[in-house]
Amino acid sequence: MSNPYRTKKCHELRASDAGKTERLAGWIHNKRDLGGVLFIDLRDHYGITQIVIPPTAAFQNEVGHLPKETVISVQGQVRPRPEGTVNPNLATGEVELDVTGYERLGSCEPLPMNVFPEDLTPEETRLKYRFLDLRRSKLHQTVMLRAQVISSIRQRMIELGFQEFQTPILTSSSPEGARDFLVPSRLYPGEFYALPQAPQQFKQLLMVSGFDRYFQIAPCFRDEDGRADRTPGEFYQLDVEMSFVTQDDVFAAMEILFIPLFQEFKAEWPINANADGSFQRLAYKESLLKYGTDKPDLRIPIEIKDLTPLFAKSEFKAFAGKTVRAMAVPQAFDQPRSWFDNLQEEAKKLGAPGLAYVKVEPNSGTGVYDSGESKPVYGATLTGPIAKFIKGDAMIEVIRMAGMKLDTVATEPHKFLPTVIFFSADTNETKAAKVLGAMRVKIAEQLKLIEKNVFKFTWIVDYPMYEYNEETKAVEFSHNPFSMPQGGLDALEKQDPLTLFAYQYDLVCNGYEIASGAIRNHVPEIMYKAFGIAGYDKSVVDNKFPGMINAFRYGAPPHGGIAPGIDRIVMLLADETNIRDVIAFPMAQNGRDLLMNAPSPASEKQLREVHLTIRKPVPKV
Repeated sequence: MSNPYRTKKCHELRASDAGKTERLAGWIHNKRDLGGVLFIDLRDHYGITQIVIPPTAAFQNEVGHLPKETVISVQGQVRPRPEGTVNPNLATGEVELDVTGYERLGSCEPLPMNVFPEDLTPEETRLKYRFLDLRRSKLHQTVMLRAQVISSIRQRMIELGFQEFQTPILTSSSPEGARDFLVPSRLYPGEFYALPQAPQQFKQLLMVSGFDRYFQIAPCFRDEDGRADRTPGEFYQLDVEMSFVTQDDVFAAMEILFIPLFQEFKAEWPINANADGSFQRLAYKESLLKYGTDKPDLRIPIEIKDLTPLFAKSEFKAFAGKTVRAMAVPQAFDQPRSWFDNLQEEAKKLGAPGLAYVKVEPNSGTGVYDSGESKPVYGATLTGPIAKFIKGDAMIEVIRMAGMKLDTVATEPHKFLPTVIFFSADTNETKAAKVLGAMRVKIAEQLKLIEKNVFKFTWIVDYPMYEYNEETKAVEFSHNPFSMPQGGLDALEKQDPLTLFAYQYDLVCNGYEIASGAIRNHVPEIMYKAFGIAGYDKSVVDNKFPGMINAFRYGAPPHGGIAPGIDRIVMLLADETNIRDVIAFPMAQNGRDLLMNAPSPASEKQLREVHLTIRKPVPKV
């Protein structure tokens, strides 16, 4: 039985189809009236075909007044385009359809936003009318890319010997580091399910159950604020778990997955893999030192150095006794004063008092004096707001950071570039690191120093097992509470908790964390001890994780896993910077679904069924 709407899709007609009678269906993408002849670009999911309605057609005036995005079906004869009108940018650009009949299938009211041409519509409008936004070529293609990436991942995981399982959506609360979404129970008044922040416990239980390699394209739910690289509420991840593995085994499996996956969808972009196909590794502490973050963007050719010892007894009170980090940026030397002033404001937004800097310029032997000498020996001049405080060994190191060789700069200054050295100082080592790390990215963006069209991966390893919370004055888990501590029970009993490392790891690409995982703590005695250090006694572990801790008593294999984020993978492959542009129906950054008007109030009947009353927040005075 023939299809009443179309015999071909809008990407299929070719010159070889000339003379055939065909039917097409789709949306009116664009219209042009040229000398009484009506030209319409007809669009469907697959592509565009130009259709032509001559002035002799009785329905030309009617079709001509249909608004763009009306859905129609047309019938006519395929013919070659006249000489000089071939469109090489269209797959169907050699032909057009000479329309002899049409049917309107779906009317269109006045559009609240353009589908074509794609203008800069406010995001709020785009999200409210997402079904129109998804018709736009760029977003439509990106959502299709997402589907293709997921399909490729699924196939590759199966080829690697992983089996796909599904885990529950209604489960219990778990300390994953974010707030849970709670679901009230109708049958058990006052009790709640939680939507899973991740299938963590279930995938571990699958390993205890004797399955060897698990994966799932899993929805995860976390009640946290949105940002450019994180959607509020929900996200999807490739959830992975493996039995009888070490950290190296997990890395190898993911490297086998990621390198060909990224090559499949972005073959022209090189990947910084080692000769054996592995990614480089950075210890968490080293990453914080060199890049000021555990999500380093290695496309930026700037590294940070620790100058703390050089300023330990400095007369400069802003640096003395503090952690001092510095980075050299030659490209900043010729920037105007206003540019440096703007950087001060950016640093203040990060909680720093500002961003100190000095300019270092080579010369022919005048300017900077070595400590205790009466003559110039290094041939470099330091200028800027804090130049007078940079003395002695600190001055020598600053000149070295500028890339200047002390034995030749005075005689051959032309070999060296003038440079700016930026500093961050704070009594809190982590804050000093992160401020300069954030400014490293900000400066690189403004000076266009970020290498384009390349993927730079690195594993971040040796995360601290615990961290000290200054507000609560307590030791807490720093990452994943279910991780195996390096050194096992012996380390937990004998070492300072804040010196312990865990078998935890992240995979970072171009400044984004795209995967996080760990080798799991599968031994009950070690788990009780690990949670005890973080302030949870044995009864808490038994009550919060009864299924898992009980299972570990019955023969649990060593196991570990990882969870790459689907949304961020697609962001990288689509070369997008806003995660909402790779999701078909995202929430707005404020956590509202503008299309479906969620969240919305529940009716009194719905509330009674789940035994809830609403207590509205007290207005702030």
